[in-house]
Amino acid sequence: MEFIKKNYEKILLGFILAGLIGMLIFMLFYIAADDAAMKATASSYINHPAKPLPDLDLTTESNMIFRLQSPYNLDFDKTNKLFNSMEWQKAADGSLIKISSGNEVGPNAVIVTNIEPLYLVLTLDSVKTNEFGAGYMVGIEKQAEKNPYKRRKQQHYVSKGDKNETFELVNVQGAPENPDALVVKLADSGETVTIPHDQPYQRVDGYAAFFRYDPEKKVFSGQRIGDKFSGQRIGDKVSFGGADYVVVEVNQNELILADQSNQRKYSLPFTP
Repeated sequence: MEFIKKNYEKILLGFILAGLIGMLIFMLFYIAADDAAMKATASSYINHPAKPLPDLDLTTESNMIFRLQSPYNLDFDKTNKLFNSMEWQKAADGSLIKISSGNEVGPNAVIVTNIEPLYLVLTLDSVKTNEFGAGYMVGIEKQAEKNPYKRRKQQHYVSKGDKNETFELVNVQGAPENPDALVVKLADSGETVTIPHDQPYQRVDGYAAFFRYDPEKKVFSGQRIGDKFSGQRIGDKVSFGGADYVVVEVNQNELILADQSNQRKYSLPFTP
């Protein structure tokens, strides 16, 4: 005991040193064992056969390459009406009209189908004789009159020297009871003309136009203006394409319409 009391510090220090030496020896074995474990783990991963990856699905890419080889052509002219640069207008039957030149609708789309002359017709219809002399039944037909009633043939009984709103009977050629012709002076023009007994006298006083407007399936017949001698030159009125027009001129080769909203005139030719 006396020995321990005198040397306990040395003994304690010896235990500590022995512990340290034991720890160092243990660490050598631990490190070696850890190194072996690490090598075993690495060997198991490296030498372990890898599972093969599944084949790549290139269907989408193949389809894209195929489409690029055969490009898809889009028709923005006939099938698509949204992205076109031209104007489209709906017709009366619901169909669409493509406006490219500007002549598909409106006055320029009018087609003149016919133009007919309108005549002043005078005929010697009959002769009547009595104790006072001979009288003559003359038929008068004014096809260019604005009033449809006045276009009908009307008969007037006249003797030499008589006059009416249309003519004055100036002379009788041939025998009075069976004349070869009547010589009359027209009231509107002052012209002297002859009415043969066997054929009518005719003078062109105007023209009537026949035309159609296909976008609305409209047909206009016998449109005219007043005859040039009557002073009634206001023409017939027609409506199509959402606007109103008036006939301002009709001749043998042309129809002229005027837009009533702005008085703009449109010349529409007639080609027989």
